[in-house]
Amino acid sequence: MPIIEMHMMVGRTTEQKNKVAAAVTEAVAKSLECSADTVRILITEHAGDGFYVAGQTMAQRAAARTQEKTA
Repeated sequence: MPIIEMHMMVGRTTEQKNKVAAAVTEAVAKSLECSADTVRILITEHAGDGFYVAGQTMAQRAAARTQEKTA
């Protein structure tokens, strides 16, 4: 039973999450030659202050990009 973990920022709609779950399920079932019924997907959503890239929160990175554009 494949278990897929997805981590993403808060803000995507249920429809978007349904679409990605369906696409990932199809890809995993096809590539592993298993039933889609055996594929499990866990989606964990993170707020802007709980998701870091290069030591900065996503909010900090967005603010830095905005400053770069206005400078």
